[in-house]
Amino acid sequence: MRKHLLLIESPGKIKKLSQILGSNWIIKASFGHIRELSNEGDHSLGFIIDGSSIKCNYVPRDERAKETIQQLKAAVKQVDEVVLATDPDREGEIIAWHLKEVLGLQDPKRVTYKEITASAVQTALAHPRKLDSNLIGAGLCRDCLDKLVGYKGSPLIWQLNNGAKSVGRVQSATLHLICHREREIIAFVPQDYWSVWVDYTEGLPQGGLRLRAFFKGKTTSATSETPGLETAETHDDATTTTEKPESSRVLSEKEATDLVIEAKSSPHQVIEITGTVVNRQPPPPFTTSTLQQSASSKLKLAPEKTMQIAQKLYEAGLITYMRTDSITLSPEFCTTVRKWLEQKDPQNVPQQVAKHRNSKTAQEAHEAIRPTDIFTPSTELREKLPADEFDLYVLIWKRALASQCHAARLRKTQITTQSGSLLWQARGQVIEFLGYAKYWPNLGKDALLPVLKEGQKLSLKDAEHEKKQTQSPPRYSEAQLVQLMERKGIGRPSTYAPTIATLKKRDYVQLIKENLQPTKMGLEVDSFLIKALPDLIEAKFTAVMEESLDEIAEGKKAWQQYLTSWNEDYFVPALAKAKTLVTPSDKAKSNLDDKLEISTVHCPQCNKFLTKIPSNKVKKKFFLKCKNDCENVVLFWNDFSKTWELPKTKSAADQTSTSPSTVKLTEYLCPVCNKPLCEHGYTKDGQSKVMLKCSGQDSWKDKKHKDVAYFRTDRGWWSPKFGLLS
Repeated sequence: MRKHLLLIESPGKIKKLSQILGSNWIIKASFGHIRELSNEGDHSLGFIIDGSSIKCNYVPRDERAKETIQQLKAAVKQVDEVVLATDPDREGEIIAWHLKEVLGLQDPKRVTYKEITASAVQTALAHPRKLDSNLIGAGLCRDCLDKLVGYKGSPLIWQLNNGAKSVGRVQSATLHLICHREREIIAFVPQDYWSVWVDYTEGLPQGGLRLRAFFKGKTTSATSETPGLETAETHDDATTTTEKPESSRVLSEKEATDLVIEAKSSPHQVIEITGTVVNRQPPPPFTTSTLQQSASSKLKLAPEKTMQIAQKLYEAGLITYMRTDSITLSPEFCTTVRKWLEQKDPQNVPQQVAKHRNSKTAQEAHEAIRPTDIFTPSTELREKLPADEFDLYVLIWKRALASQCHAARLRKTQITTQSGSLLWQARGQVIEFLGYAKYWPNLGKDALLPVLKEGQKLSLKDAEHEKKQTQSPPRYSEAQLVQLMERKGIGRPSTYAPTIATLKKRDYVQLIKENLQPTKMGLEVDSFLIKALPDLIEAKFTAVMEESLDEIAEGKKAWQQYLTSWNEDYFVPALAKAKTLVTPSDKAKSNLDDKLEISTVHCPQCNKFLTKIPSNKVKKKFFLKCKNDCENVVLFWNDFSKTWELPKTKSAADQTSTSPSTVKLTEYLCPVCNKPLCEHGYTKDGQSKVMLKCSGQDSWKDKKHKDVAYFRTDRGWWSPKFGLLS
C-alpha cells in the first residue's frame, strides 16, 4: 500500500489530521518558516540585484530549522508521495515553496483547506494543484523588500545614539500613526463650553421620569444655531450604536446663563414630533482585523494573544483559518446556520441569506473566521477547552451566527420643543425587535420618551447649564490601531499583531492603561524619519506598496522587475538624500544626557530616581545609572529574580573582600551545594528588599545556581524553583 507524507506548518495540527487520514499517512510539521535570507553580500541583504534580476540566497533560520530539514528529508525517503499542505495564504505558499526547494521535490502536489475537518481535508486531497508561482513571487518580493528597507534604512537611526534598533516598511508607518496622535494630544488646547438643558414635569406614568430636552438653537437662525455655538460631534464606534444626547455647544458662560433665564421666563410647548423605524443590519463575520478588535474590547486580549488562541482553535478543527481579510461564508455554512435558526430561533430567520460586501483588497477565495460546526454544544466544549480558548470560540460563534440573522428593528423618536425663540430637543430609542443583537448586542439601551402631542403645553421643572471642556483625541488601543492599519492599508492580516508586538519589543511604544503611548525613543525615531525618509512613514506610501504586492500575487506584475525598479528609481536616491539631510552633530551628542529618560527606580544611596542609559548589549536595551553624586551606582536587570541589581562581578568581589561580620549568613543551606544562604539586598519598584542567595564565591557563574533565589513571603522564604525553605 502506498505511503503518503503530508507536510504542514504547525505541529499542533498533527493529532487532528492523523485521526482524519489514518495510518497510510505520515504527517510532519515545518514549525513555520524553515529558511530566511542569509546575511551575506552587500549590506548583509542575502540577495543580489543584477540589473533587472534578483538572486536570493536562503539559509536555514536556526539550528532547529536545520534539524527539522534533516528529519523531513528522512521522512521523504520513506514515502511514495509528498503533499504540501501549508496554510492557505501567501505565507503558506512561500513556506511550501521553501519545502520543495530544500527537500528537492519535483512538481509536488499542493493542497489547501480552510478548516481541519474530515470533509474539508478529504476534499482538498482529492483536488490538488501546483504551487502558485505568483503567490511565491509576492512572498519573495516581500522578503527582499522588507530586508532592503530594514537593513539599509536602520543604520540611519543608529546615529541617534538612543538605543533605537530598526526601521521597517510596515513598522515605521505604524509607529508614525501612534506618534502623530501623540503630537496631536500634546498640541491640543482644551476649550470650555457649556451644555444647556431643560427638564419638564411631563413623564412616564409608570416611572415618573421627567422629560429632558437639550438646547439646539434659535428660531431666528436658518440653521437653528446661534453665533458662538458649535454642534457637538458624534463619533461612530464599531462596537456600539449608542448616541449620547448633548446640547449644542455654547462657548461662553454669559450666553449659557442668558439661555437659562429665557427658558425660565417663557412658556414651553411641543412643536414637532418625528418618529422613524430603522432596520439595523447584522455585522459581517470576523476577519483577522475585526476578530482582534472585538477580542481586545470584549475579552481584553492583545492582538498577538488573540492570534495564538485562534491558532489553537484552528488546529483543533473548531474554527476556519484565522488569517483572512474576507467576510465571505461558504453556502454550506450559511445553510447550516439557517437550519440552526429554524430549530432554535425561527423568528430570527431572514427571508434571504444575508450578504456582506468584501473590501476591494479582500481575497475572495478565502472565508471569514467561523466555527466549523454551528451545532457543537457549548457545554461539551466548555469541559474540553481552557477558559481563554472557550471565550474566544464563543465570540467567533456568536458573530458568525449573528451575521446570518434578521436585522434589528429600532423605533427612534425626536421631540422638539420651543420656549420663546429657543429650540430644545429630546431623543429616544426603543428596540422593537432584537434580531441579530440577540447574539451580538451592539445596540444602545432603550431610551423611553413620554407620549406627547404636537402643540401640547409643557410644564418646566428646571433649566440648568453645565460647564464642560473639549477633550483631546484619545490614544489608540491595540484594537483601534489594528482597525486604523486595516483602513489605511498598512500591512495585511498576518502582519497586524506581529507589527504591534515588534513596536513594543523595540521599546518604541508602551501599553499604558490599555492604550498605546510612544516612548521618548519612539518619538525621536519618528521625528528623525520625518526628515530623513518622509515617504516611508506615510500610510499611503506603504499602502501603495501593499497594492503592488497584491498585483504580483495576482500575476499582474513581475516581482523582480518591480523590486529593481523601486530600488533604483526611489530607494537609492532617497537614502542618498537622507544621508545628506540628517547627520549627527556635536551639539546633539553633547545634549544626549538631556534626552535620557528617568526611571521610577530609586538610587540605593541617595534615593533619587535613576536614569535609563540605552545599551544594545543588555536584554532590556538599557541599564540604570545614578546621574547625581553616586557615580558608582549602576544597576542591571536580572531576568531570573525580576529585579534591578548591581553587576554580578561587583557583587562577587564585594562578598570576597567583605569581612564575615558584614555578610549576614543564615542557617539555611543552598539546595545545590549545601553552602549557607546569605541575605542579598536589591531594589524593586523603588523599594529596598532582601532575598536569599548562595554565599559561594563563584555561585553566580554556575548555571545550576541560576534559580537559587528565595523571596520573603507571608509563608516564609520561597523560591519559584525550590519552593518553601523548611
